[in-house]
Amino acid sequence: MIIGNDGVETVIEIIQLTKDYEVGFLKKRRVRALDHLDLAVRRGEIFGFLGPNGAGKTTTLKLLMRLIYPTEGTARILGNPIDDVATRSRIGYLPENPYFYDYLSGRELLEYTAALFGVPKEDARSRGRELLDRVGLDPTSATRQLRKYSKGMLQRIGIAQALINDPEIVFMDEPMSGLDPIGRRDVRDLLLSLRAQGKTVFFSSHILSDVEALCDRAAILSRGKLVRCGTVRELTDIDDSAIEVVALGIDLSALHRFTEELTLESAKATPNGIHLVLNDDNQIDHALALIRQCGGKLVSINPRRALLEDLFANSERIV
Repeated sequence: MIIGNDGVETVIEIIQLTKDYEVGFLKKRRVRALDHLDLAVRRGEIFGFLGPNGAGKTTTLKLLMRLIYPTEGTARILGNPIDDVATRSRIGYLPENPYFYDYLSGRELLEYTAALFGVPKEDARSRGRELLDRVGLDPTSATRQLRKYSKGMLQRIGIAQALINDPEIVFMDEPMSGLDPIGRRDVRDLLLSLRAQGKTVFFSSHILSDVEALCDRAAILSRGKLVRCGTVRELTDIDDSAIEVVALGIDLSALHRFTEELTLESAKATPNGIHLVLNDDNQIDHALALIRQCGGKLVSINPRRALLEDLFANSERIV
């Protein structure tokens, strides 16, 4: 395994990974789903994998899991080639649309999955009970057949089976899919607890707020190519001096005072106040004085940052 300059171990190395598919019936043609991807993920981080539909995220995960095979390139997990069978006992995987034999109960599925990893029966039962509680499935749900589970419940049991072998790295394809707000919060807490234990989480997602809240680093993929990679702060920083100011309790009728007395890039009314973008920080004191005079309450002052949503939306034009 590679040890970086910062002393942190790289546990997932993707080198020039490429995947072509043949499409069509009579006149077959090759379509490139993943194009010479290079990526490195460090031990103990939560790594987000972003991109529009068809960007190559699921293809990447399937290649790493050896569910499909690369056209070119290679990858290593925990220092071993991805075709190393022994490495499988050290990783967990949640597919995008988990499907299980639906006449098993949730508890039976976990015990069966644990047996595949060679986990002793008693350990499997105790770990299964612990994981069912961690993913928010009560004892009644645990004994119910999977065919009677909702989509959200199937997602929860899918996350539990990905953790049954106490893996060092967890790969998850859209782990928040089908979950309600409480379920998303539970999964966010679970992922943070995995990081606190020193485990590595690699997951794809379309829910950008979760990526901003959770990830140490993220990569943006478009048309099979890597667009950008870095910390969320690095991805969203903009090199300019604009300042965003948000205030509550200001009536819409007072908005004209801000536009007349300040040099603004934009000024917008919100349901409860205003959102201003100042051209530079020399105007902050004047803006604060106007907020007080208008009976408002300051919420935040921040350097302007791009949103992951903007980068996500623009990624198709970057490639």
